Amino acid sequence: MTKKDIQDILPLVEQPSRYLGSEVNRIRKDPAEVRLRFALAFPDLYEIGTSHFGLQILYDILNRREEIAAERIFAPAPDMEAAIREAGIPVSSLETGTPLNRFDIVGFSLLYELDYTNVLTLLDLGNIPFLAEDRTDDHPLIIAGGPCTCNPEPMADFFDAVVVGDGETVVTELARTWLEWRGPGGNKNDLLRTWSTLDGIYIPSFFEPEYDSRGRQRLHPVHADYTSVRRAVLPDLDTAPFPESPVVPFGKPIHDRLRLEVARGCTRGCRFCQAGMIYRPVRERSPRTLLGQSERAVAATGYEDLSLLSLSTGDYRSISPLMTGLMRRCEAEHIAVSLPSFRAGTLTPELMAQIKRVRKTGFTIAPEAGSQRLRNVINKNITESDILETIQDAFAAGWQVIKLYFMIGLPTESPADLAAIVELVEQVRRLRGPKGKKPNINVSVGAFIPKPHTPFQWRPQISLADSREKIGWLKDRLNLPGVRFKWQEPRVSFLEGVWSRGDRRLSRLLITAYEKGCRLDGWSDRFRFDLWEAAFQETGIDPEFYTARERQPDDPLPWDVIDIGVTRTFLWEEWEKALAEAHTPDCRDGACEGCGVCDFDQIQPVVFPPEEHIPADTEGRIETGSRNDFKTLQVFYSKTGPARYFGHLEMVSILLRAIRRAKLPVKFSEGFHPMPKVSFTDPIPLGTESREEAFFMTVPGHLRPELVVEGLQGRLPEGLEVRACRIAPPKSGRKPPEEAAYRITLHGSEFEPDRLHRFQTRPDHLLTRTSAKGRTRTIDLKETVLEIRMTSARELHLRLKTLPGQTVRPSVLLQEIFDLDEESVKRASILKL
Repeated sequence: MTKKDIQDILPLVEQPSRYLGSEVNRIRKDPAEVRLRFALAFPDLYEIGTSHFGLQILYDILNRREEIAAERIFAPAPDMEAAIREAGIPVSSLETGTPLNRFDIVGFSLLYELDYTNVLTLLDLGNIPFLAEDRTDDHPLIIAGGPCTCNPEPMADFFDAVVVGDGETVVTELARTWLEWRGPGGNKNDLLRTWSTLDGIYIPSFFEPEYDSRGRQRLHPVHADYTSVRRAVLPDLDTAPFPESPVVPFGKPIHDRLRLEVARGCTRGCRFCQAGMIYRPVRERSPRTLLGQSERAVAATGYEDLSLLSLSTGDYRSISPLMTGLMRRCEAEHIAVSLPSFRAGTLTPELMAQIKRVRKTGFTIAPEAGSQRLRNVINKNITESDILETIQDAFAAGWQVIKLYFMIGLPTESPADLAAIVELVEQVRRLRGPKGKKPNINVSVGAFIPKPHTPFQWRPQISLADSREKIGWLKDRLNLPGVRFKWQEPRVSFLEGVWSRGDRRLSRLLITAYEKGCRLDGWSDRFRFDLWEAAFQETGIDPEFYTARERQPDDPLPWDVIDIGVTRTFLWEEWEKALAEAHTPDCRDGACEGCGVCDFDQIQPVVFPPEEHIPADTEGRIETGSRNDFKTLQVFYSKTGPARYFGHLEMVSILLRAIRRAKLPVKFSEGFHPMPKVSFTDPIPLGTESREEAFFMTVPGHLRPELVVEGLQGRLPEGLEVRACRIAPPKSGRKPPEEAAYRITLHGSEFEPDRLHRFQTRPDHLLTRTSAKGRTRTIDLKETVLEIRMTSARELHLRLKTLPGQTVRPSVLLQEIFDLDEESVKRASILKL
């Protein structure tokens, strides 16, 4: 059968729910009713892209405008890419299935240099020419944003425009000016000229590169009134748009929780940290705003975990009253709160006690360097005592696993600094928790990569050989009981370094690497350094020109036209202070350090002093009733259509979050990790539909069964429908059914009556299966199959035993009895009756 659309392909790929686009809170507009169609393209897999908070913000902002439809597109997994190439289907959006090349604007999020080949994947699968100069007015405008655009040069040839800085106001202005420009006779160059007048917009075609005798790139402006690009800065985060009904992804995204951005920017001044320079100044949200946002977003999503997002959450001025207010609500509803970006010395025992009131979340400390000398060089501004005291407090509070992160190859690093990493880990190992319990320590190490717009932007990167040697040395010495050592592959760091400080000549390298098969380079199982080596050789590009070369203070840099606000003079002075091991204080705590970002009119630090008491909104609070007055309900639901592509675990998550959104009270278990008292019957296989499945939920005695059905209706994705609810029988009466009936329909092939006849007439049909533990079991399919009959050439009725040890999936029977190939089996429609 010819596969003509995505629905024909979904049964054949892994994790098909990635491609459904029917998530809770997704926005689907009629294309005929909008004037601007804007594709938000994320160049990585769904579970990475849906975890990106910035994408959620832009999706929310654009879709607030009735005349704009923003839709999402993610890089397909390798199996899906191969399938749509074979079928000749263009990559399309999740919301409406619109091909990428039919959008007006396509905006890529550039968060990581090793995603760059995935940009080409999406353009290629969307039938859009790679290079901006090869595209016509019939093609979408291709733009980009994200932290990587602070050096846009390696990707400049692929984009019509690049957003530098905060995107909230910029994307609104881009859309507004496009709507004004759109119409007969509109010239793309005129639009780009208009865009170039906006803060934070870089138009690569308006700058021409030139290379001197030493290979250094300089950019020459085409227009005299457009010589540099000032980063767009959102002055007031507290009033900025916030996605209070974010899309709740299917599957298991990397960050499967609600995120609250408590602050943007950091002025701690770590000299290695690009984010600390390009997101200045610090702008906080008020605790009252955050509490209101959390109330509304939890109600709209049903999340059971909440994370406070910023570069350094512990520096948020009102962290204690905010945590008190959050826990007043979260503890009652068993919502865990995590603070992933704490510095040693800022996570106090009082905060730890707040966090663990629901359940203990992860605990990570990033000393970055082992010695105090090297921490002074990088301006980390934490002491060994800060680190050890914070970890000891965590052990005392009950944490058992601590994660430590270090870098190798920092400027001025010596063998003594490397040895200090081992000594610091040894000191942590000597700490003890309650009752003398020894800690478990996860140590992660990565090679330092000099980044643009930092004091270390002029420094060479550690070589591949040195990276391997130092990581191997640490690995040998940290092979200790209770210590788990992990490291980033040095070749990945090396390639990231090339792209981080690259110039426009790398565009041909990217195309060559892509053509050789480089995809999803950020995934260890897909990374092919050998193909990159071949691409370097074929293009004649020397990667060490970008990584190993020491730059002088007056050397031209590819990113010179990008003004992020922090001055070049300030960065060089910070490098000199690094050599002197001198401290630069946080400007939130004292005088301005003169970095150049603030104008103290529109742009300046915004912090909120702690309040004694912050009232929490109690509207819509889930009431659980008396602790002893509970009953168990049995809920019946169907799983059909696109819902057949939900695996059992993701379906459980979908239903549990729907229960939260419906504000249905559920009893929770006791202990370290409280869980809702909800249990499911035996799962049905991925791809199988069912007219009736069931789960049990323990609820307060006052909750009427019909309220469960009413509450869940309309809160589930397409294909899941709650049909009934009643008081559950006692456990002794909850016997699983002894048989199950199925209707199976083939698509593109037919059942062979002769094979069915042979099965029906033979005395037995033995099937031997081997468990994960290597145990074998033999089942006689003649005993398992109670009834099997063809109702047509493509339709089969099947009735099977479902007793323990005798259950066989219908898909297995199709292969065993009819010898169907794997694709025919996957494409079959299997409905449990």
